[in-house]
Amino acid sequence: MTDNVQTYTIDLIPGDGIGIEVIPPAVAAVNALGDAHGFRVNWRERPWGSAFYRAHHMMMPADGLDQMADGDGILLGAVGDPDIADTVTLWGLLIPIRRRFQQYVNLRPSRTLPGVRSPIGDTAFDMMIVRENVEGEYSEIGGRFNQGTREEAAVQESVFTRRGVSRVARFAARLAADRSGTIVSATKSNGILHTMPFWDEIVDEVGAEEGVAVDKVLIDALAARFVLRPQSLDVVVASNLFGDILSDLAAALAGSLGIAPSANLNPEREHPSLFEPVHGSAPDIAGQGVANPVAAMWAAAMMLDHLGQASAARELEAAVFAPLAQGISTRDLGGDCTTEDYSAHVLERLRRV
Repeated sequence: MTDNVQTYTIDLIPGDGIGIEVIPPAVAAVNALGDAHGFRVNWRERPWGSAFYRAHHMMMPADGLDQMADGDGILLGAVGDPDIADTVTLWGLLIPIRRRFQQYVNLRPSRTLPGVRSPIGDTAFDMMIVRENVEGEYSEIGGRFNQGTREEAAVQESVFTRRGVSRVARFAARLAADRSGTIVSATKSNGILHTMPFWDEIVDEVGAEEGVAVDKVLIDALAARFVLRPQSLDVVVASNLFGDILSDLAAALAGSLGIAPSANLNPEREHPSLFEPVHGSAPDIAGQGVANPVAAMWAAAMMLDHLGQASAARELEAAVFAPLAQGISTRDLGGDCTTEDYSAHVLERLRRV
C-alpha cells in the first residue's frame, strides 16, 4: 500500500455476550474491503463492558470518552449482563457515548430480505426509522421518593427541546426527500399534553421548510400500521422511547433482531459516530457460537458509508445478504449455520469481488 492510503481510526468495543462473537467477523470484512478499496482501518480495541465493570466498578475508564474523542468512529458489539443492572451497563457506557458525542440521530434501517421469512408473510417493506437519541423520555431528571413506604413514588421527566426535535426532524426530512418525499411522525398528542403537541408543531415546521409531507400518526395506531401495512412506511421519525420500540418491532417483522443494525450519528461529523447491532448481548445464546453476525456486519457497512466509502459499503451489504438469498442462515432464521460458518460465506464472497 502507498503512503497516501486513507486511514481511519475506529474504536472497537466488543462488549458483552454475543458482542465478542459477532464483532470479529465484522472487523474481518472491513479489513478485506480495505485491501480491495485502498483504505486502512486502525482499530483501537477497548476491553470495556461488564467484565471491565467487575474488575474496576465502572463500565469504562473515567477518561474513556476522552480516549475516543479523536477517532473517526466506534464499532460496538453489545452491552448488557444478567448479573448487572441495566441502569449500570447502559448508563455506564452507551448512553454517555451517545450524549458526549452528540449522536442525536439513531438510524435504524429495516427491510425484508431475500430468503428470510417474515412473520407477516410475503409483504415486502423497506423503511428507515430515525429515532431522536439524546433527550426525550430518556432524561436523567426525576427520582424515587419515600422509598420503602406506602407513599413511595417515582418521577421521570421527559425533556424535549426545540433544537433537539428540529435537528432530528430535519435529518429525517432530508432523508425522505431522496426517497418517498414523506415522513411519518410518531406522536401521542391526544394524550400527552405538552411534549407531543410541541413535537408535532416542530416536525410540521421542519417538513414545510424542507419541502416534504408529514404524516402524523398516533403511536398506538402506528404500531398497528407497522404490522398491517409496513409497506406504507418509508421514513419514520420518532422520539427516543417511541423510536426504540418501533425499531425493534420493525426488526421482528423483518424476521429477527439478529439482522437489525443501527447507527448512532453525529451528522455534522464534529464527533465520532457509533455503529452497533440492535440485538444486544443475548446472554441466552452467548458462548454457543450460534449468534447471527448479519446485524454486526450490516452495521459495519453503515459505518463505511458514513466514512465516505460508499462502494465498499454496498459490496459488504451485498455479501452479507447473498447467503440468506440462497437459504443459508443461522438458527434464529431457521438455519443451521454457526456464527463462524455464516461469516465464512460472507468473507468468501468479499474475496471474489
